[in-house]
Amino acid sequence: MEKKHKSYEQKPHVKKRYNSSLTPDKGTHVQRIHKDTLFRFIFRDKTNLLQLYNALNGSDYQDEKQLTITTLENVIYLGYKNDVSFLLESVLFLAEHQSTWNPNMPLRGVFYFARLYQDFVTENGYDLYKTTLIRLPSPQYVVFYNGTEDRPEREILTLSASFMTVESAGDSLAIEPALECKALVLNINYGKNRWLMEKCRPLWEYSYFIHSIRENLKAGCSPHMAADLAVQHCPKEGILEDLLRKHRKEVVGMFLEEYDKELHERTIRREGWEDGQRNGQKNGLDQAFELTRCLLEADRLEDLRRSTKDKKFRQKLLKEYGILK
Repeated sequence: MEKKHKSYEQKPHVKKRYNSSLTPDKGTHVQRIHKDTLFRFIFRDKTNLLQLYNALNGSDYQDEKQLTITTLENVIYLGYKNDVSFLLESVLFLAEHQSTWNPNMPLRGVFYFARLYQDFVTENGYDLYKTTLIRLPSPQYVVFYNGTEDRPEREILTLSASFMTVESAGDSLAIEPALECKALVLNINYGKNRWLMEKCRPLWEYSYFIHSIRENLKAGCSPHMAADLAVQHCPKEGILEDLLRKHRKEVVGMFLEEYDKELHERTIRREGWEDGQRNGQKNGLDQAFELTRCLLEADRLEDLRRSTKDKKFRQKLLKEYGILK
């Protein structure tokens, strides 16, 4: 008898099958990608990736050969790899997964897109100095967020929000900022953006799996036990069945690595706040030292530089990291 999938409220009614065996390319070996996030592990597969794209764009592409993976496998910026990107006809699609809230995604997007377009121009043999216009694929940038911080189902982050204000003097020409990058951030925590989950079964199953682990954590399980119980339970419900049966250890390892990173970042913020509570409000020197440490830890070098000159921005960062109540 064919196993029935859990249904939404518990699950979306999506009949289209997807590939959870996770063998995106012939010859790909699991050990090569053992440090991937679970999200990236799932959407390395072209079938799953095409279904995600169709769900987001209301399209109905079926031929995986139309999709050319452009993920920057060997490019690391601020300690992160580009999660997944691909070229599909006239669209250059970039997707990132975030388990902790990060307002700097547009800036990362600029770096990623610059490299992707550079590769596109080079591979096609285009000459930047010719008088004819080079036609570029249109960029799409989506960030999938499933952290524990309460965020809206949908929001737009812009690079221009990071720009320092430039005041024009008198009748001088006021020049608009030359760059913009928009990141569509979608909250994919369980129960959020159901319209998307209904259209993309792999994304919903990922969301459900992470939800199951977090429920186990709330029940008092250790992180390893919480992940292990979810790995045992979900396949019985038709959730990530092939993946969890074939790659159980890898999946648990990926979750634990993500969990440790998220816990580390939360600990930094909490320690800053607790120190402030115990000692009263820190003096200016201690605050500056703590903020510098946090920003360096997060590789936010530009924010660190700006904080030394912009008092309001520095106060904002102190509150963000819990250093200033």
